[in-house]
Amino acid sequence: MAHASKADTIRAIFAAYLANDRTFVENAFGDDFRFTSPYDDNIDKPAYFERCWNGSDWIERHELERIFVEGDEAFVTYRCVAKGGRTFRNTEFFVFDGDKVKRIDVYFGAAYQDGAFVKQPSA
Repeated sequence: MAHASKADTIRAIFAAYLANDRTFVENAFGDDFRFTSPYDDNIDKPAYFERCWNGSDWIERHELERIFVEGDEAFVTYRCVAKGGRTFRNTEFFVFDGDKVKRIDVYFGAAYQDGAFVKQPSA
């Protein structure tokens, strides 16, 4: 992975998630990795794998729609298609330190069930 482009690294991480290849993802993340989402506030690498690493058997596929890379930062927007007809679109902001991912911030998008918008519960 040392010579892979940042976009290639992002694609490989998404593929590894679907393949449930935790070892690949652990190796792609730096030791000081941090993760933030609407449910997680700046958690570290061990907490990420404890709280966020779930089996991917519920996902049919990820459709990576766009990846923008500038320097050591990248945005990826994707559509996740779950088994059973649910879909949602998210954007993730990646920060790299060399060839390792240092940080990911996730921004959740709308959810759909069989093509119909699903209103999310308010906080």
